[in-house]
Amino acid sequence: MDLPDLSTQILYGRLGWAIVLATLVCALWRRSAPMSRVALAAVLALALAAMALPGALSPAWWLGLAFQYPSGLLVGCCLLRLAERWRGIRRSQVMPQALAGVLAVGGALLYLDAVGLLARGFYYAGFGQGAAPLFGIVAAIACVLAIVRGHARAPAASLLGALALFALLRLPTGNLWDALVDPLLWAWAVAALLAAALRRAGRRAADRLPESEPDPAPTRALQPLAAEHFSSLKE
Repeated sequence: MDLPDLSTQILYGRLGWAIVLATLVCALWRRSAPMSRVALAAVLALALAAMALPGALSPAWWLGLAFQYPSGLLVGCCLLRLAERWRGIRRSQVMPQALAGVLAVGGALLYLDAVGLLARGFYYAGFGQGAAPLFGIVAAIACVLAIVRGHARAPAASLLGALALFALLRLPTGNLWDALVDPLLWAWAVAALLAAALRRAGRRAADRLPESEPDPAPTRALQPLAAEHFSSLKE
C-alpha cells in the first residue's frame, strides 16, 4: 500500500478545498446578475487566501475534519465549472446524467460497505495491487477515447485528471475510490439526477395538458334568442 506524503496531502487539501469553495460561492451567486471575470478571480483569490491561513484559522482544517480531502474528480469538476463561468456558460455540462448515475450508485455501495451494512470490502479494494490499478487503466483508456471522439469531453477530462493525480502522487489518500468519489461529489450527482427527473416530470405533465378550446355551448344558447329578437323587429 503506497500512501502519499503528508505534506503533499496538506498542500493538496488546501488547494482542493479552495477550488471547491470558490465553485460553491459562484453557484450561490445571484442569477439575476451574471458573475464577471473580475468577480470570479476575486472569489478564487479570497478562497485561496482563506485556505492558506495557519492551523484552525483555515477553513481547510474544519473541512478536513468533516470530509477529509476532496476527491480528485470533485476538484476537476469544480475547475471545469469555474472555466464555464469564466466563459459565461450558465448551464453546466460538467455533470451529465451518465456520470451522475455511476457516481450515485457507486458512492452508495461504497458508503454502505464502509459503515458495515454490506461488509464486502469494496472500499478496501481501492488499496489493492491488482483490481484497482486495472480498473484505473481501463477507465483512463475510456477517457482518452471519449476525448478523442468528442463525447463528453469535460467530464472525461476531469476523470482522466483525477486518475493521473492518483497514479502519479497517490492523492488524496492512496485509495483509488477516494480519488473518484467523496460525500460532496456524491451529493452533487444525486442532486443532478433529481433535477433531471423533475424536469422530465414537468415536461410530461405539460404534454398531457389538453389544448384549451372555446366552449361552443354559450354560442348555441344565444342563437334562438337572437332569431326571436330579429323576428320581433320585423313585425
